[in-house]
Amino acid sequence: MAQRFTIGRLAAHSGCKVPTIRYYEQIGLMAPPDRSEGNQRLYDAAALQRLAFIRHARDLGFTLDDIRDLLTLSESPDLPCAAADAIARRHLSAVRDRIESLRRLEGELEKIATACQSDTVRECRVIEMLGREVKGSAVP
Repeated sequence: MAQRFTIGRLAAHSGCKVPTIRYYEQIGLMAPPDRSEGNQRLYDAAALQRLAFIRHARDLGFTLDDIRDLLTLSESPDLPCAAADAIARRHLSAVRDRIESLRRLEGELEKIATACQSDTVRECRVIEMLGREVKGSAVP
């Protein structure tokens, strides 16, 4: 007989929390599981593998919609992988954009954090610099 997991054991084996698993079922990323006679959820190894796929994709920052598309693609292994490649490339581009934005943020915060040499808030350059920034441009 194939190995079966309760939701608690599935959570422990996958590293996902029980509410997360229930949520993935609710939004259709995970199929509704079989139920025991006592109405307890019972999962198989395929569910564990699918959950591992979802978790890894989430760890990489893929959106739930992208994960749904990737899961759909994975169910048709003979299709070309161009669609999966496009999803990955689009996500990589978004990650690179966020990294660049974070680098700009780091530079701005470094300027602000190192600007203050005052003993009082009245003369604090941090407060002054934050107060004069409006959507990236200084207030006249």
